[in-house]
Amino acid sequence: MHWQADRCSKGFEKPPDNRARPISIGVMRVLFIGGTGIISSACSALALEHGIELYLLCRGQSPRPIPPGAKVLQGDIRDPGSARAAIGDLKFDAVCNFIAFVPEHVQADIELFAGRTAQYVFISSASAYRKPVCHWPLTESTPLDNPHWQYSRDKIACEEMLLSALRRDGFPATIVRPSHTYDQTLLPFDPYQAGYTVLQRLRRGKPVVVHGDGTSLWVLTHHADFAKGFVGLLGNPKTIGEAFHITSDEVLSWNEIYSAVARAAGCAPRLVHVPSDIIARHHPQWGAGLLGDKAHSVIFDNTKIKRFVPGFAATIPFARGAEQIVDFYDRNPKFEPVDARVDSLMDQLVERYG
Repeated sequence: MHWQADRCSKGFEKPPDNRARPISIGVMRVLFIGGTGIISSACSALALEHGIELYLLCRGQSPRPIPPGAKVLQGDIRDPGSARAAIGDLKFDAVCNFIAFVPEHVQADIELFAGRTAQYVFISSASAYRKPVCHWPLTESTPLDNPHWQYSRDKIACEEMLLSALRRDGFPATIVRPSHTYDQTLLPFDPYQAGYTVLQRLRRGKPVVVHGDGTSLWVLTHHADFAKGFVGLLGNPKTIGEAFHITSDEVLSWNEIYSAVARAAGCAPRLVHVPSDIIARHHPQWGAGLLGDKAHSVIFDNTKIKRFVPGFAATIPFARGAEQIVDFYDRNPKFEPVDARVDSLMDQLVERYG
């Protein structure tokens, strides 16, 4: 999947180098498209801590605040005219898009940033790796193929478009594949928007539905740990044409994940196991994320990111992350929506399978 120089001897022509030359000496100028989301907020904070001159292209509608020191470019990346007006004549050492999901988004970025940046970082997804998983651990060379989840197929198509632009025109693409990355606001349950429903049920002593038998293995990565690997890739020309996943090395079963949240909440979990295909039949959105991702055991080999970013290590275990999440919800009751549909569905599944 990666363009490499040695392909030139096998009939591939080296792509023209149309990258913008680095425009800063000593201090990198970086643009984040987004920058205040679950993943990108930690990357923004760490980039600023490292002395990067950070610009955020955003509409100013995120509930998270703009980090002090970031320069805001008010614009809408979905509106090419708005984005061009916001960026003006600026050029960058790196442009990172955290909110590109379909090929149309990537095509617009290629047209907008060709010749303006020495590196373009696309946030893909580790869910793009072939499902079911053929071998462990997953490496960046694991084939990309997900027949169950449109989200993942769109990310694969975006990657293919970028690598084609790299080979054809020298567009300086780097691909990053997060797996399940969370912050203090995100409970790690599907569907994401219904996470607090699970926490409330745990605290009320009600059973919660766990897909499968709860023993499949999963990896959860704190966004602060992800940021350490991500920021370390910025400005490195050796990353062009490469893909990286950035995850924790901690591997947990889903039974352990639910139990960690329950411990943080001060209660005992009552887990009811339901086959993923049954859940999908009743709730297609929930089911797509299970069948296309979370129902499969995943173990990641992080050798590559550690080679490119020496010293990278994920140091925040999920037990501590779960405590942060529960504490956040206790302090912010307005962020505690209960999804009535999911709550009712769990009652029905528990009655049948409990």
